[in-house]
Amino acid sequence: MTTDFISLDELKSKLAALLGPLYPETDPHQLTDDCLQAVGPRLDSAIVPQEQLWSEDDCLLITYGNSIRAPGHKPLDTLQDFLHEHLRDVFSAVHVLPFFPHSSDGGFAVIDYTQVDPDLGDWEDIEALSRDFKLMGDLVINHVSSQSRWFKNFQYGRDPGRDYFVEASPHFDLSSVVRPRTSTLLHRVETTAGVKHVWCTFSHDQIDVDFRNPKVLLEYLRIIGGYLDRGIQWLRLDAVAFLWKEIGTPCIHLPQTHEVIKLLRLLMDYKNPHALLISETNVPNEENLTYFGNSNEAHIIYNFSLPPLVIHALLSGDNRYLKSWLMSMPPSPMGCAYLNFTASHDGIGLRPAEGLLSDEELSRFLDTLRSFGGRISSRTDDTGATKPYEANISLFDAFKGTYKGTDRWQEHRLLCSQIIMLSLEGIPAFYIHTLFATPNDLDKLEATQHNRCINRKNWHAGELESLLADANSPQHRVFTELRRLIRIRCAQPAFHPNATQFTLHINSAVFAYWRQSMRRTQSIFCLNNLSDEPQPINLSDLNLISTETWRDLIAGKEIEDLYGTLTLAPYQCLWLTNYEKK
Repeated sequence: MTTDFISLDELKSKLAALLGPLYPETDPHQLTDDCLQAVGPRLDSAIVPQEQLWSEDDCLLITYGNSIRAPGHKPLDTLQDFLHEHLRDVFSAVHVLPFFPHSSDGGFAVIDYTQVDPDLGDWEDIEALSRDFKLMGDLVINHVSSQSRWFKNFQYGRDPGRDYFVEASPHFDLSSVVRPRTSTLLHRVETTAGVKHVWCTFSHDQIDVDFRNPKVLLEYLRIIGGYLDRGIQWLRLDAVAFLWKEIGTPCIHLPQTHEVIKLLRLLMDYKNPHALLISETNVPNEENLTYFGNSNEAHIIYNFSLPPLVIHALLSGDNRYLKSWLMSMPPSPMGCAYLNFTASHDGIGLRPAEGLLSDEELSRFLDTLRSFGGRISSRTDDTGATKPYEANISLFDAFKGTYKGTDRWQEHRLLCSQIIMLSLEGIPAFYIHTLFATPNDLDKLEATQHNRCINRKNWHAGELESLLADANSPQHRVFTELRRLIRIRCAQPAFHPNATQFTLHINSAVFAYWRQSMRRTQSIFCLNNLSDEPQPINLSDLNLISTETWRDLIAGKEIEDLYGTLTLAPYQCLWLTNYEKK
């Protein structure tokens, strides 16, 4: 339910009930008024039913503002031009990764949340994108750059910032803190008040802010209000799992973190009922699911277990782990949805595979990715041991071969992985380099010595356009086919993000499931050959209704014998349906 269905007094009551326990030394009613003032006046008072928050038409593109460059043009202008030329009728939403002034981590060490990096463009460029697409922006909520005004003020004992950061003594026992990196948790800094040790979950250039201070909460509410005013409609909460710190705890997924997300959800619903809150929590599957709350936290959560499991399935030719996971996944609650993706600006997260892939399978998986040019980044666990955190490789090169070695099926495996993503319950999201079949960028990796840069290529617009126009290039073949598949997908009501999904049992090489539209007018049987061998399918096993006409949406062919046998070619996928919307 959105706040459109409750009065302002009821909204204030809900906010005060959340704020009181979080900030017991502050008057919750005054802080409620401060929060409403910080987020700013309402943009839209419309009532938006849950079922209208998204549809099968929604598909998200993930890109950096400078993923495509052209001499003499602002990168955001170049991006806008490319989207209009090639993708305007393909994607409904675009996620422009952090476009603010920053000091490191590909934009995630933000210096100033209120400015657009002048090397990319300006707010007019962002607002122009928001008029053509549902625009997704990052709220890097856990930390800021060491070069930010807030942290400089902290060092000089000035406001705002003097008391915005988490400090701890190096003598404290912090061994239970969950870490995504191997760097030391505390960073020694010089201040006008002497040496202090500040908390750095990710890097020493990313200083954690202290949400135990209500002034920090108000600062971020002002930022959120500004984003929404600028047309950003989808808000991604980066690294939100680490938001609240309490010494003696793991400092991840704390109850206070969930309460803050509930607070943000209420205020966003109030500010703009069309706005969506997306949690980014690269953690084991069971922990990730908690960010739906009771349908009162994130509208959308990243489906983090999907990338390692679908890549593993295509490298091994075996659906066992992928199918077991899918069978155990609960349907997303109404008013909530999964965000499905197979690649991103980061690596292939390995924590979401914990408890899903055996240690032996994980080791074989990582060895195979290394053989295709990948790198492995690490973290420190609660025992102080170093463990794999993510695999860094372009998705295209992750599919160079299988456990048996390299082969000729690279493009077919890539397309199969994307067809799976497109057809699963949830909203599909494509990293721009998947569309371009971008290989590992070893030059950028060498220049930066940063593993994640292997999959953050900056294409020159002219070179890219030439490849996309060359029918003999993998870039042309993959880009052309993915655009076609996305258009087909977005016309099928059975692919609504909340439509019914049921896992099918064919054989270990065929990953299969059934989708049914919300009105039960359309069924789609999704059959995906994960192997490099032909796979026969007995259509009688699918129980296709004999009084209806069935056709494969991907190949555009009608199924003539509903009781016969179909043979799936290596990595071939079928979408068998009884109905076409368009």
